[in-house]
Amino acid sequence: MSARTEHAVETAVDAGAENGSAALCPAAGERADRDLHFEVEQFYYLEAELLDDGRFTDWLDLLADDLDYWMPTRTNRLRRQQALSIAARGEAAYYEETKDSLAWRIRRFDSGMAWAEDPPSRTRHLVTNVVACHADPDEYPGFTTDDLVVRSAFLVYRNRLEREENVFAGGRTDLLRRTGDGLRVARRTILLDQNILQAKNISTFF
Repeated sequence: MSARTEHAVETAVDAGAENGSAALCPAAGERADRDLHFEVEQFYYLEAELLDDGRFTDWLDLLADDLDYWMPTRTNRLRRQQALSIAARGEAAYYEETKDSLAWRIRRFDSGMAWAEDPPSRTRHLVTNVVACHADPDEYPGFTTDDLVVRSAFLVYRNRLEREENVFAGGRTDLLRRTGDGLRVARRTILLDQNILQAKNISTFF
C-alpha cells in the first residue's frame, strides 16, 4: 500500500467520522447509483454470513491478494486533540494484516493451538449505514473509477462458552476493487468505538 493511498484512506476515515457521507463523495456524480449500492450491500451481507457461519476460507476468497487490513487503537483525547486519538501506522494496532497473515490465523483455528477459539465463538455481524462512492484514481493510485470507496458501520455480537458475551461497535472504510469475479476487499480500515477493549481477546474478524 503506497503512502499516498494509505494517507487517502486514513483521511477518508477521519473526515467521514467528522463530516458524514459527503466527505467521501465531495463532487456531484461520484456516489454509486442505486444498483451499484445494492451490489455493495449484498456483498457485505454475504461476507457477514460467511464469518458468522465460520466459513473463513470462503471469506478469504472475498479479499484481494494485496489486501491491507488495519484496525488501529484509539485513545481518549481532548476535543482539540482529536486528530491524535487514532493510532498512526507503526503504532499500536489490534490488526495490521495481509491476506497471507489472515490465512495463517485461520489455519491456526484448526491446529488445536488457538485456545481462545476452541470451542469456537458464535458471532452475529450486522452491517449498516453503507455509503459507496467511485474511487478517484488521483486520490487512490492503482485504483480506477470502477473501484469503490465504501464507508459502513458495524455491530458484532460474540458469545462463547456459557456466559462470555462481547459487543463490538465501530466503522469501516473499504476500498473495493472490481474484478472479473466481482468485488474484492483491497483495503480495510476498522475503527472500534471503544478506546479500551472490553473483551478478553479479539479473535473475531470485522
